[in-house]
Amino acid sequence: MSYSIQEGETLGVVGESGSGKSLTSLAIMGLLHPAAKVDSGEILFHHKGQTIDLLNLKEDEIRKFRGNDIAMIFQEPMTSLNPVIKCGEQVAEALRLHKKLSKKEARVRTIELFKEVQLPRPDSIYDTYPHQISGGQKQRVMIAMAMSCEPKLLIADEPTTALDVTVQKTILELIKALKIKHNMSVIFITHDLGVVAEIANKVVVMKSGVKVENGTTQQLFENPKHPYTKGLLACRPPIEFRMRKLPIVEDFLTLDQPVHDFINQLKITKEEQQVELEKVLRQDKIIEVSNLNTHFPIQKGIFRKTVGFVKAVNEVTFHVHKGETLGLVGESGCGKTTLGRSILRLIEPTNGSVKYNGQELTTLNASDMRVKRKDLQIIFQDPYSSLNPRMKIGKAILEPMQVHKIESNNTIRIEKVIDLMETVGLQADQFNRYPHEFSGGQRQRVCIARALAMNPKFIICDESVSALDVSVQAQVLNLLNELKAKFSFTYIFISHDLSVVKYMSDRMIVMKEGQIEEMGIAEDIYRNPQSKYTERLIEAIPRVDFSLV
Repeated sequence: MSYSIQEGETLGVVGESGSGKSLTSLAIMGLLHPAAKVDSGEILFHHKGQTIDLLNLKEDEIRKFRGNDIAMIFQEPMTSLNPVIKCGEQVAEALRLHKKLSKKEARVRTIELFKEVQLPRPDSIYDTYPHQISGGQKQRVMIAMAMSCEPKLLIADEPTTALDVTVQKTILELIKALKIKHNMSVIFITHDLGVVAEIANKVVVMKSGVKVENGTTQQLFENPKHPYTKGLLACRPPIEFRMRKLPIVEDFLTLDQPVHDFINQLKITKEEQQVELEKVLRQDKIIEVSNLNTHFPIQKGIFRKTVGFVKAVNEVTFHVHKGETLGLVGESGCGKTTLGRSILRLIEPTNGSVKYNGQELTTLNASDMRVKRKDLQIIFQDPYSSLNPRMKIGKAILEPMQVHKIESNNTIRIEKVIDLMETVGLQADQFNRYPHEFSGGQRQRVCIARALAMNPKFIICDESVSALDVSVQAQVLNLLNELKAKFSFTYIFISHDLSVVKYMSDRMIVMKEGQIEEMGIAEDIYRNPQSKYTERLIEAIPRVDFSLV
């Protein structure tokens, strides 16, 4: 693996999970796992007229560079920030250590940094714990920490993964502005070429630990050479047209025809789209939500007195037809997830009506609701935290079938579990493996198989592809559509990514601050948004202009 980066330049490093992107950056930082061994090579850092091989430095020597001259923004800010130390103190610590500032000086400088990264209420966020702020705000704290010592090189490891498109756009613009202001070099690691197009001067494409292509951003997008690069470009859901299925990277590794012809074969005409839509909208309503409210009390003082309410879901009314995919889109905190969980009574709504096949769900007692849960399933955003790490995945899929007494005995149930695993693209011999032995995409397939085990009629997909690589995301989206066609499922598909929602959905709801901002046919909303908020969401989608399609 070889690459170089000039002063003031942004290098994009692109590839799927496991391609070696993060491992390479951890080697630069001297943060490799003890089990990882550097066999050969050098990492040369040009600093104050000297050339230093970072691989030859001892731990106490590289610590002087780490966080000071070379800084890193990690992918997941919640696990990168210490949950028991206030946000401001975590940034101030780096200033006291590297810049030898006093406690008072470090606080003043930290608040200045919080202003620079455009955090709201910087004074109060200084004294706030990580769990009390949003994902986008946590990422800004991480950027402030990385920028605290004005590094010459900033490594940003997937800093926008799982963030809203609007927050993502803001973070990208922030990194670009800081780079120009401080004449800083940036290594930007991502699996999304759409993001790279917005920020990088040069790009390196990695696959299985090897560099397969590199060049300027313009060269890469106008004339990609390697089939793997073409696959990464093409497997993101396109905005301009609809496809029967999304291409995946493997399609391009064995492609024996021009890419343009292959893409054209997957396109759906507007007439075909209209016929399918009309067919769905003629079906009966399976879910009817009327004036639904879910409010959370704001409690203050030693006696936890209620001083107000957060209206997470506020007077929401809509319906879903049998066999329809209804998209639910909006920024973090708009109420999407709360609405989905309120429908299933995983969060009890404050008031309002939810009917499933004409039957009111909000008035059912616990035992009657448990019976209904067989038909109403949810696939959560994070497959790792929604699987028991101590339970083998075969047992995880089997358990709900035992609880609901699906099939007459365990032998038949196990046969069905194996059949479900194969249906979602897993192998029968993986039955006795634990969740940590699978990749993120495979774990999400386990969760899909577990939901299918109930023979459900209605499934809520809650951000179920947001943290996946674009190629794995394409595979999971294709799988959900295939299962819908095979089993006649009805979906509510929740996401902050409007391009994914548009690809999956027949109709779409745009939510803002607990209320429906806009609702209609997905294609119409994209072509002719009726609200400024929807326009802003559409404008924030990373776009790729490339000659493949």
